[in-house]
Amino acid sequence: MQLTLKPIAEQVAVVMGASSGIGRKTAQELAAQGAKVVVSARSIPGLDSLVEEISGAGGRAVAQPADVSDFDQVAAVAQRAVDEFGGLDTWVHAAAVTIYAPFDQLTPEELRRVIDVDLIGQGYGALAAVPHLKERGGGALIHISSMLAERSYPLQAPYCAAKHGIKGLVDSMRIDFAHQEIPISVTNIMPASTDTPLFDKARSKLGVVPTAPPPVYDAAVVARAILDAAEHPQRQIVVGGAGKAQLLIEKLSPRAMDVQTAVGGSAMQRTDEPTGALRPGNLFEPVTGLDTVEGHFGATRSHSSWTWVDRYRGRLAEPVGRAATGLAARAGRLISREGRGNGHEPESGTGPSEPAAGAPTASS
Repeated sequence: MQLTLKPIAEQVAVVMGASSGIGRKTAQELAAQGAKVVVSARSIPGLDSLVEEISGAGGRAVAQPADVSDFDQVAAVAQRAVDEFGGLDTWVHAAAVTIYAPFDQLTPEELRRVIDVDLIGQGYGALAAVPHLKERGGGALIHISSMLAERSYPLQAPYCAAKHGIKGLVDSMRIDFAHQEIPISVTNIMPASTDTPLFDKARSKLGVVPTAPPPVYDAAVVARAILDAAEHPQRQIVVGGAGKAQLLIEKLSPRAMDVQTAVGGSAMQRTDEPTGALRPGNLFEPVTGLDTVEGHFGATRSHSSWTWVDRYRGRLAEPVGRAATGLAARAGRLISREGRGNGHEPESGTGPSEPAAGAPTASS
């Protein structure tokens, strides 16, 4: 199945988690390239200031507040895109919360809340978006997970669990859509450490402000990967060479990564800035004053060569995948005709009406 996405300038896009960080930067860039954008988050002041920024720059955007753990609120965001702009082409899901604490210091409510927002919320977003994408004749689901979807760190067990879950969710959706020949691209964006206010908003029981292991990348690097996936079907993009290197080591020697993160992972996620025994953060309620793209980091990286390779490798894989699918289908038909010519019926599931085994998914 060939899947073609519209140019961004012709799209209607929704960005969940748009009040700050990666979501905010992505909404700004989508609007700057001509997309009509619906922005959503819990922080109404953050959404209002974002819409004002986009409108002031000549873009088109509207805000629809929502808590992604409530499906009805998420569905209302998708419907707002239809009501305001006539449809939906791309759904970007960046909403996330986290808590920094050793696992044995978590409460059941904290564990449940992170999973509800970071994993169930992603599923709710897809459920709300898919009917509208199908009505439009196809489109893109872009889910922001993390390199922690494949390599866990200490002090963030619920967050890591949710990010692992996102990978399984999007991989399964991609296969489902390919099997049903539904023209929806499904992309997993996996950023390494990124300069956003997530760490300043997080609930923390560390006694200090949490931080991200270096090197840290600009949110713009992630936004560029997201916009690329909105126009060109991509399966997965790891953003940041440091994340790519860690995932390579993880594949070669998971035990070595266990040792590395056990020895240094905790210290790399702590600053020297005290907060008291518990900083409530935005786990259950939004916090004010942090509706920005950037967080507390100073020197960051504005480019990743590895990410550039990942993005364009995905584009090259698309025509190769279509060619492979065609060859496989042709081989299947030849085998089927050969079987009939010998007086034998083809085995069940291998006839010409069945999809070729091993055919690439819609977003390969």
